[in-house]
Amino acid sequence: MDLSVDGTVRTNDKRLELDQRARRCLAGGVSSEFRKYGYPDPMFYSRAEGSRIYDVDGNAYLDFSLSQGPLILGHSRSEILDAVTEASRQGQLYAGQFLEEIELAETIQELVPCAEMVRFGLDGSTTVQTALRLARAVTGRPKYLRFEGHYHGWLDNVAMGISAPSVDALGIREAPTPLPWTQGLPQSVLDEVVVVPWNDLDLVERVLAHHSDEIAAIITEPIMCNSGCIMPEPGFLQGLRSLADRYGVVLIFDEVITGFRIDIGGAQKYFGVTPDLAIFAKAVASGYPLSILAGKSDLMGWIADGRVIHAGTLNASVPSVAAARATLAIMSEENIHQHLFDKGNHLMQGLRETASELALPLHVQGPGPMFYTGFTKRTIVSEYRHVFEYESELGTSFVQGMHRRGVRILTRGLWYISAAHTDQDIAFALNVATDTLTEIAAARVN
Repeated sequence: MDLSVDGTVRTNDKRLELDQRARRCLAGGVSSEFRKYGYPDPMFYSRAEGSRIYDVDGNAYLDFSLSQGPLILGHSRSEILDAVTEASRQGQLYAGQFLEEIELAETIQELVPCAEMVRFGLDGSTTVQTALRLARAVTGRPKYLRFEGHYHGWLDNVAMGISAPSVDALGIREAPTPLPWTQGLPQSVLDEVVVVPWNDLDLVERVLAHHSDEIAAIITEPIMCNSGCIMPEPGFLQGLRSLADRYGVVLIFDEVITGFRIDIGGAQKYFGVTPDLAIFAKAVASGYPLSILAGKSDLMGWIADGRVIHAGTLNASVPSVAAARATLAIMSEENIHQHLFDKGNHLMQGLRETASELALPLHVQGPGPMFYTGFTKRTIVSEYRHVFEYESELGTSFVQGMHRRGVRILTRGLWYISAAHTDQDIAFALNVATDTLTEIAAARVN
């Protein structure tokens, strides 16, 4: 018998009915590719509050997905909703400037090391494009360097190097094949990118030396969140900074996930490495659409005087700016990051101990505010190619087993911690994990 997190018997009648209805009007039944994957059933939600999310059948789940990360304060935080409601009464969109937009930009300047100037956008994918356009304009070079397994949005010129069907398909390690992520990409976008494995500074240096007259930018997730939540090896980010300076390359941190989650000043403050440009989204506005391009004045000046165009009708909407201001105020007042690290590391350690007792090869990796769980015999996972050694069937069994028992994590094994998660929530998740891992261990024996 499957139970909801509140102990009631889990049902799925309405969800299955809505799935059939959705498939008749929404392509694939969803509005994003990442929402196709159920647990194993398709999911439809009706409300969410704090650390809980509820589906249309009334089942409650302890939520560690946090809508792919944005809900850093938890669902439906009253201060955020009140700020958005009050701001919305003044207007939704002005197609012009307003005081709160300036105040938010000033706050970002104070918090983020590289933020000498900022521009607000709508989402991470489009703001990555602004950063790359700016780097090409300033350097006069056509290409950018990226790392295998990193995600920088779904638009054409970054839709390669994200995933692969096998490690062999990636090609030789010293010169990987930039595999398209989707059909429909023009050949020209493949000519814009140079792909290398992450955490290999010597290889990055060799590539830059060979392509120094072509590469405008290095773009990287400071933590490889989208493929295994892999930390940078000591000195790697610092080495990228040094190489970018040596070869006149723009260093871009994609902080769409790490920004305001690992530190209120972003991963750049946490690691003590200041990029030339950085992209923020997700957590900054607690689920409302807002992104930030933050950068050094000499680069952002190209946008300021119009040499590089950045535009967008919905940029810096009144409700989104209000949500961001309220989110950052709460982060500052409540010092939530210590909470995120404490709860995350407690949960990570409990998962490791339980798996060890059951002799299961569960690998738990990440900084704490977000982390990854998967099954592999490898003790060190430091680049995307190592991810192919994870046992995907066991990973799926774990995610689905947790979900059946009322705990929601992302299907790819990524966990997010929020300020709303309590000690009781962590204890509940560990109890559920013990039951799930025990079930998996028994199945392996049989």
